[in-house]
Amino acid sequence: MSLKSVLGRKDVFALAFGAMIGWGWVVLSGTLIEEAGTLGSMLGFLLGAGLIGPVGLAYAELTSAMPRAGGELAFTYKGLNATFSWICGWALILAYVGVCAFEAVAVATVVDFLLPSLRTGHLYTIAGSEVYWSWILIGMGGCLFIGALNWWGIRASGSFQRVATAGLVVVGIGFFAGSNAFGATENLPPLVLGLEGVLRVAMITPFLMIGFDVIPQASEEMKVPMREVGRILLLSIFLATAWYMLVQWGVGLSLPESGRHESELATADAATAVFGSGLAGSVLVAGGFLGIVSSWNAFFVGATRLVFGMARARMLPFRLSRLHPRHQTPSAAVLFVTACTLFAPFLGREALVWIANAASLAAVVVFFLVSLSFLRLRWRAPRMPRPYRVRFGKAAGAGAVAVSFGFILLYLPFSPSGLIWPQEWLIVLIWVALGAGVFWGGRRVRSRIDPEAQAEVILGTSALGRFTEEDPCASTSPTADPSSQSRDPADM
Repeated sequence: MSLKSVLGRKDVFALAFGAMIGWGWVVLSGTLIEEAGTLGSMLGFLLGAGLIGPVGLAYAELTSAMPRAGGELAFTYKGLNATFSWICGWALILAYVGVCAFEAVAVATVVDFLLPSLRTGHLYTIAGSEVYWSWILIGMGGCLFIGALNWWGIRASGSFQRVATAGLVVVGIGFFAGSNAFGATENLPPLVLGLEGVLRVAMITPFLMIGFDVIPQASEEMKVPMREVGRILLLSIFLATAWYMLVQWGVGLSLPESGRHESELATADAATAVFGSGLAGSVLVAGGFLGIVSSWNAFFVGATRLVFGMARARMLPFRLSRLHPRHQTPSAAVLFVTACTLFAPFLGREALVWIANAASLAAVVVFFLVSLSFLRLRWRAPRMPRPYRVRFGKAAGAGAVAVSFGFILLYLPFSPSGLIWPQEWLIVLIWVALGAGVFWGGRRVRSRIDPEAQAEVILGTSALGRFTEEDPCASTSPTADPSSQSRDPADM
């Protein structure tokens, strides 16, 4: 049960870069400058990206070594064990679905900015955020469109991703050029507002930059040499960092402090100010719309491949691994993720911010587990084939583990940038409790799975013989930790 390999180099780059450049660069730039100052916000992004760098190196090497749908499932299964693999997958579902939910509300925000006359049918208010029928319908329409696109196939999804990412880049280059040509350095102050502000910008970096990890999810569908896949992943991180820093600089040049404070969409208002036309602001918001749909599509690909990979390995109900008979897409997973995100527009903008922050914590937990797997594999499987091999891998792995653990600390209650109680922590705790229930409920299924057969499915080291739809649990041997077997599953 495998997926078609159809994605080329441009598709892979568009998938990663488009995932990282969503809506945040339009809506958050002014807020981040208020948090840290113009240069402070740029330093925050640089710090966040510098910290993510070692994690990106780990992803680049492991993706080239284990190109399987589910990505991190294989990394942590091989480097740690089946239980940690399950935990990693469950946390990543929250991260990906959280981003998709956020985009479902963001797309309604864009349409409201461009066509305010469509705002109608006020329903209720959640945490100060108003919810309208028109916004709900727009968000749900976007969910159905992205779901249908991925139902038709990864080729259609990849083509759409290339076009949307190209349009986004054109709009961004226009804004960068205009702000530097017509902006004023007098608008830049305040430059730096202290270490706490810089750290808060660095803390949000994982949520804004998460996207390079979509590449492992789709690696099974790539027809690109695995060595190049690792390079593309690192290039996407570098270019996304440059993008966010240039946005902060452009907004700082274009809007004075008072203008940034009063603006809801600072980047759009900066474009309007620098070009002296409301049309420029609308064009930039249209570019933001392309960022939304490219990010949304990429994370939808990641979420569905993750669900498919977990179900194929019997970590989730096996029916979620079913492929469409004609399109050969993970159709059951597509329906599942679409259903999960259809309800997001009912929650309102503020509630989606809570989900996004909780999803960001889930993402850095995954980064930590992947980094730990990378480091452990460098010690226990030094001869494992690695088409893209990181230099000084043990040092890079130790750095990735330390960095990702440090990021986790930033979200804890004692940190000035910690998650908000009770809203954001309740989301995390509910997801943990739900995961514990799912894990406990699947204990009987796991007890009938042959660990070697599961390794074959997760790592892709054979024709997946014993895992068939007709007899997915052929072996009745007791569950065992794959890492405790005398044979290394990756070398079977």
